[in-house]
Formats: sequence, C-alpha cells, structure tokens
Amino acid sequence: MIADATHPPGATGSALAERASKPDMTGLPPFAVNGRFLTQPVTGVQRYAREITDRLDRILQENNRRAKLYLPAGETPIPPYRGLEPVRSHRLGGHVWEQAVLPLQDPAILLNLCNLGPALRRNQIVCIHDANVYNMPESYSRAFRSLYRFLLPVLARRAAAITTVSHFSARELARFLPLKAEGITVLPNGHEHVFQWDAGRSALLQKHTFARPYVFILGSRARHKNTGMIFGLAKALDELGIDIVVTGGQAGIFADDSQSAAPAPNLRFMGFVSDDDLAALLGGASCLAFPSFTEGFGLPIVEAMALGCPVISSDRASMPEICGDAALMAPPDQPEAWLAQIKRLNDSPSLRDELRERGRERVKSFSWDTSARGYLDLMKGSRL
Repeated sequence: MIADATHPPGATGSALAERASKPDMTGLPPFAVNGRFLTQPVTGVQRYAREITDRLDRILQENNRRAKLYLPAGETPIPPYRGLEPVRSHRLGGHVWEQAVLPLQDPAILLNLCNLGPALRRNQIVCIHDANVYNMPESYSRAFRSLYRFLLPVLARRAAAITTVSHFSARELARFLPLKAEGITVLPNGHEHVFQWDAGRSALLQKHTFARPYVFILGSRARHKNTGMIFGLAKALDELGIDIVVTGGQAGIFADDSQSAAPAPNLRFMGFVSDDDLAALLGGASCLAFPSFTEGFGLPIVEAMALGCPVISSDRASMPEICGDAALMAPPDQPEAWLAQIKRLNDSPSLRDELRERGRERVKSFSWDTSARGYLDLMKGSRL
C-alpha cells in the first residue's frame, strides 16, 4: 500500500481533526528548505512548494521552532516568513547553485518540493510530482528531458525519502525509476489557497465582457495538456452558443507547441492572468475543461471545485483519482465525447448544481495543512 497522508490508515474523523489542530513536534530533527522555487514562475509545482512551505512556516512559528530556507543569488522577493529564516546565496543561481552550492550549506535534512534536489545529498526528501518526462516525453524540450532523465534516477537511489502527489504518480515513478510504489509517500496538493483569491479585485472583468456561456481552459499548451482537442471543438461549440476562454501560455521547458488554434470567433485568449482573475473566470464558467493525457495531480481541478465551478476531466492518469464522483469524465482522445459532455452540462442547471456540491465536498480530501504535517512526520522517521 502506498503511504498516504490524506487518510492515514485507521484514523477516524475526530482523530484526524485532533491531529490537524495539534501537530506533534516531538522528535523533529533540524531541517532546511530548498527555496529555489521562489525564483521560478508559479505553475502547479511551484504552487505546491509555496503552499507547503507557508504551512511549515506557520507551524514552526506557532511552536517556537526555526528552520533555514536557502535561496540562490538574485533579487527575488521573499515572503514574510517568521518560522523560516531565509538565507540567500551571494553567487550562482539555477541548477548550478542547486547542485554545487546548496548541498554544502547545511547538514540538516533538506526538503526539496519541486522535482529536483542536489545529487550529492543523501539526507534529503525530494517530491517528484510526476513521471511525464518518461510517459509523455514529446511534451518537453530535449534539454529538459535530458536533465531530468539524468537526475531523477540519481535522486531516487540516493535520497532518504521520495514523495509525490498522487497514487497514480507513485505507480508511474515506480515504473521508470529504481523505486517501489509502496515506499513513496503520497502528500497531495491542497485547495485552501483559492479562498485567498478575490474575484472582486479582478481587473479582467473591466476589460472583457462574457455574454455567452464559456468553457474555461487553464494552463499551458504543452502536448500532454491536450488543449488542441478542445480547440478543435470551437466551431461545434459556437453553433451551441458557447465560447472557449483560455488562460496561460507556453513555458520554456515544453516542446514547440503543436496545438495552435485555428482562428475562431468563440476562442478567447486571456494570456497570463492573476489569481484574482482566475477566481473571476472560474466563477463565471460553465465548466473547467481539463483534457490532459497525463498529470501528476491536476491542481486546476481542485481549484475549480473549491470555487464552485463544474469540471469535465480526462478519464486518464491521476484524474479519476482526484475527481472521484465530482466531475464528468471523457477520454482525452474522443472529442465527440467531450462535445456531448459539454452540451449535457450546458443543458442541465440541476447537473451543474449537483457537480458544484460534490466538488466542494470532494476537495476536503486535499489539504495543504495535512500534507505539510505529513512532511513533518516523514522528517521524524528513523531512516532520515
């Protein structure tokens, strides 16, 4: 069985509540956090690192404990941590800093939350979010694939503990790396951060009007995201009076985009938007469409559910695990099934209300606080 901090074996509801309210700090050894994620654009992986780190900082502060957070050189703003002490390097950055400088800065357990860590370290925890460079390599640039395929096996062999964000990811990592699925601790993404977003602060609604129902797509157009399939439905959706609203862009780690959309009057590209804009767009959408071929978790799914936006998701990879019975599902390679699900949802207010209710209940299974406490428990393990 894969270790899982979301529902520990034998834990009752009252026991979980007590555990969440009173984290046990007994036996917690000194640790430090790899803060390189603070220098990177915020995607799902960096969101995970920021939210887990924020919760750890809060727990440390409340228990009068301290830990270090190491950053590469640069001018990156640092959040106002109170339990974590930021230490910025005076030289080097990026991968070079992570591999050559970071491992020499502190003998404490090193917590790495964004897929990679220094290859020289043994007493470290590394969260590897997915196995996408193996199960869909064409989605990534050659340089990115090469780096990850070199470092991930090394980290899998040397790190004291490996974590990931879903049971699916644990099984996939065990397929491609020298790991056993049951030895990987599952500490999933959470949802609570969306309650800090405020649609009322969004400037997007002042610039754009949304007179027709719209399907919302959030994320890059990397090949594994499969957004081109939804773009291909534009004409059919236009005939139904439905728009497609798209946010996000293409990151440098991904291969050249092969999913550019043909011009269509109902395709609306918003570019990169703020979190407050996301709250406004999710709040007004008929649904979030999430057609990925593979994902380690699928954070936009729980973000949409938490904000009351119905979800239509791919039925592959981690998505059934994350969605449960709170979303409509369709195969990512069957556009006609997606069109049918979108039409079904658009025609049924009662179904939309039902999915909203199920979604809000479903996201209670995914908590940043619970996962942060899972990292504390892991650091107290004897093998570290």
